[in-house]
Amino acid sequence: MIVGAGFAGYRTAKELSRKARGKADITLLNPTDYFLYLPLLPQVAAGILEPRRVTVSLSDTLPRVRLVLGEADGIDLDGRTVHYTDPEGARGTLAYDRLVLAAGSINKLLPIPGVAEHAHGFRGLPEALYLRDHVTRQVELAAAADDPETCAARCTFVVVGAGYTGTEVAAHGQLFTDAQVRRHPLRKGMRPRWILLDVAERVLPELDPQLSRTADRTLRERGVEVRMGTSVKEATSDGVLLTDGEFVPTRSLVWCVGVRPDPLAESLGLPMERGRLLVDPNLQVPGRPEVFACGDAAAVPDLDNPGQYTPMTAQHAWRQGRTAALNVAASLGAGVRRPYAHRDLGFVVDLGGVKAAANPLGVPLSGLAAGAVTRGYHLAAMPGNRVRVAADWLLDAVLPRQAVQLGLVRSWAVPLDTASPELAQAPGPRRRADARSGPGAATERETRPGEPAAGQEPEIVASAGEAVIAEAKARETADRKSPEREPVEWESPEWESPDRMSPEQSPEPARNEPASEPAKNQPGPEPAKNQPGPEPAKNQPGGEPGQGPGSVERTDADPAEGDS
Repeated sequence: MIVGAGFAGYRTAKELSRKARGKADITLLNPTDYFLYLPLLPQVAAGILEPRRVTVSLSDTLPRVRLVLGEADGIDLDGRTVHYTDPEGARGTLAYDRLVLAAGSINKLLPIPGVAEHAHGFRGLPEALYLRDHVTRQVELAAAADDPETCAARCTFVVVGAGYTGTEVAAHGQLFTDAQVRRHPLRKGMRPRWILLDVAERVLPELDPQLSRTADRTLRERGVEVRMGTSVKEATSDGVLLTDGEFVPTRSLVWCVGVRPDPLAESLGLPMERGRLLVDPNLQVPGRPEVFACGDAAAVPDLDNPGQYTPMTAQHAWRQGRTAALNVAASLGAGVRRPYAHRDLGFVVDLGGVKAAANPLGVPLSGLAAGAVTRGYHLAAMPGNRVRVAADWLLDAVLPRQAVQLGLVRSWAVPLDTASPELAQAPGPRRRADARSGPGAATERETRPGEPAAGQEPEIVASAGEAVIAEAKARETADRKSPEREPVEWESPEWESPDRMSPEQSPEPARNEPASEPAKNQPGPEPAKNQPGPEPAKNQPGGEPGQGPGSVERTDADPAEGDS
């Protein structure tokens, strides 16, 4: 049983199925049916790659592995079972002889007022799709704005975190918005403004200083404001207050401060190291020889640096997946166990266009050469879709990008504090990252007006189909009781972006708005609360909700947790 199909889980399943050759039953539990190649996610947000290019089908590439769609809710170590919830809310249980925990990581949250409500992370495909639409919308609204201050706020984008993800998001984002304003000119003298913040002393603090200088120089030449030693003190709907006292008006806050392990690992009650499950060099959990862990969820001893643990990076997760597969097979009598050891082959950072920073085999490169090495590395590392990715790169080089809003992912569908960033959230109960609220945070009742406070029974939300049926029955009953009633004129829902509506204009969020993923624990048939009347029914398809199902309680993690 393998929990999670990220870099570690996918590699474990692939290597184990190849070594077993049909002699073992391998089950892979994952919320989605694809493996996501995270390093290319900034190119999806920038409109270079189509979303499916960075996804690899699990069923097609792992033919001898049984795929079970669902999220692990809990693990019974004594009973050797994994409890999960499938995409439609049904619960199930899977038994195992050997367990590989590769649940990955989620956004790292800090106790900063307003961040959980107004910022968005960058860990999953839904977040990339949302950011692409959001940036496009803000530039288009800025181009049409009459007020200079509104225009400036809409075309200002703040990225927090100058690690791999934040640096690449800012680099690609500046190119993307510059291309947009060439077709939608802003007011005279204005251009899109990207600000990259980090409390560290330099960009890419985890990499070689020469790579850091290359990335910093490229960003500044492109027009990105790089502010090291500065972060966000408070976030509001109108902008962000920085730690240096400056208030930056903006409608866009991208949170890339790093990651922390999935809370599933901590729920096991086993020895932990800053939220990561402690394992030995063979990736086995001490005292539980049938349980293995790898990737971001595991604290793997770094044999080259005694007393330390390997960082939470895709490179380590990919290599640990192979070691985990070999050691699982060895525990079943096929082969011998081996400890995890690694040797760095270099790093690559894509800075957009033909620019990149790389040091393959320790040789520092920049400019066009680094760009060629970076794209070659990604093509070689991807387990599929290489031709399609290369084709998109070629088309992007000769054709202008399509800057359109598809509106597939709404703001409330990608909350920062979700424990499942790979899924677009649906209205109703959802799995949230467990952490504390920060100083100055609102209370639970204030931040979640649409949900009951602790200790109260949760409100039952009917499905969209059930609501429509119940509403039709209610109208029929009302017609029988009032045969002489005048027909009701129904107003057409207003197709308005939430960002353009005032709080007084914002409609109540549709509780049962269809989303890309059904809500968990969907209740059975329950009469809808909507009754006929002069106001539009809440569950009718049509207008976009003015806001999400309610902001959520902020979560917190030790700032030392995770690694960007």
